[in-house]
Amino acid sequence: MLSEWSAECSHDAPTLIVPWSENPSDPTTGAHFVDLRANPYDIAEIPEVEHNPTLSRALRSLNATRSPFLTAKCDTWTLPADDHPEALEVLRLELMLSDDDTQYGYASYIDLLWRERSVFASAHQQQDRLDRIARRAQRLQHPEAALACVLRPALLDLNGPLEGFAITLYVTALGPEPEIALRRWELALEDIVALLRGKDLEPARGSATIDSTDAYPLRVRHLGQPPPSGE
Repeated sequence: MLSEWSAECSHDAPTLIVPWSENPSDPTTGAHFVDLRANPYDIAEIPEVEHNPTLSRALRSLNATRSPFLTAKCDTWTLPADDHPEALEVLRLELMLSDDDTQYGYASYIDLLWRERSVFASAHQQQDRLDRIARRAQRLQHPEAALACVLRPALLDLNGPLEGFAITLYVTALGPEPEIALRRWELALEDIVALLRGKDLEPARGSATIDSTDAYPLRVRHLGQPPPSGE
């Protein structure tokens, strides 16, 4: 699998704000943040999963009790060659596939927040984890799929305001037919979620988490800022 990560953390970079709503004046209407850790059965409120059981399983797993993450947003889309010729050609060259095998694509994104507060607040720690994730994903046997992670600023306010960083997880798969591209995406996403649920990525037992009820402000450590001694 092709796997890489990048950072969009400049001062003018878009910030992921959680919770979010398309209609701030009435958050109960329209698309909005669904806290699947606190209310897993509310997954029915996420329209993207209605006809996508693979995405539904991924969200359930990523919000499970021992998961290192909570999810904030997601979406999926198709990539017909007629509508996205340049994007498919770039990915075809990167994956070194034939023209016949790249007529269609299927893609998704999931916004992830690290639950462990010290990791959420530290770009340095997240970079280390992204390096680890990218190396492991490269060993996955999905030659027609790609994983791209983007580190970006985040502002969370579940039990009090916390500044930190989020990861946008992009998974794309190609195929000669729409059904094959979809199936390749499903298999790739399942393996990526399993990788992200690795035991070594879980929050340390007893560590403070961003979804706990005793939230407190954290000092955000930005890219290039060294960690304090002892970390």
